[in-house]
Amino acid sequence: MIGVAHLPNPPAVEKALGDLRDELLNDPYFRGVPSMQPTARKTAVAFHAKDDLPEVRREVFKLLPSFGAKVQVAIRRKDELVSFARFMHSGGQRLHANHVYDDLVKRLFRNLLHKADENRICFAWRGKTDRAEALRKAIQKAKENFKRRFGKRSDKPTSVESAYPSQRAGLQVIDYYLWALQRLFERGEDRYFELLRPQYRLIMDLDDRRNRRYGEWYSDSNPLSPGKIKAF
Repeated sequence: MIGVAHLPNPPAVEKALGDLRDELLNDPYFRGVPSMQPTARKTAVAFHAKDDLPEVRREVFKLLPSFGAKVQVAIRRKDELVSFARFMHSGGQRLHANHVYDDLVKRLFRNLLHKADENRICFAWRGKTDRAEALRKAIQKAKENFKRRFGKRSDKPTSVESAYPSQRAGLQVIDYYLWALQRLFERGEDRYFELLRPQYRLIMDLDDRRNRRYGEWYSDSNPLSPGKIKAF
């Protein structure tokens, strides 16, 4: 599951999350909490839904809708990927996690890059390898796919970088949106998703081919609900 959050005002997001973090770190209620200590490199340096206390998480969720984010998510299922990896292996090939990630990047960005005068894309750093060039190629491929699909060029200036969540607040934002969606898909728990529902513009469950060969796409015209999700 990977996602992209379009933020109309990243500096404002940076300030709002920074102010909230300072407020929480100075709250005596959280004194002594391990995740709130700078040495733990968790909540004290960046919000991360999996690691944040429920009380912290609630404060972040209350703030997120004010950012005006537009979120799109692409989902692949582990059982389908395992089957495909075995198929590739039988032919002497290997399915690498980076190949799956880059393919999802191309799908997510294909219809997004022509809308703004300039695109500034920040990916979360994955592992120790600098994959900036591979990600730039994935974005370029997304532009080519857009041209092939719609007969129009998507040639707006585009920059690509990788960073840690502590360096770019937008990465903390998309982490929360993905966590809320994961809870819905894997546990049927929709209360977090419902808090953020209006900001999810498109969710592509690519391996749910019960109705369409390209997967199930959820949007305003096909609202997502727990009962529609294919069981894992």
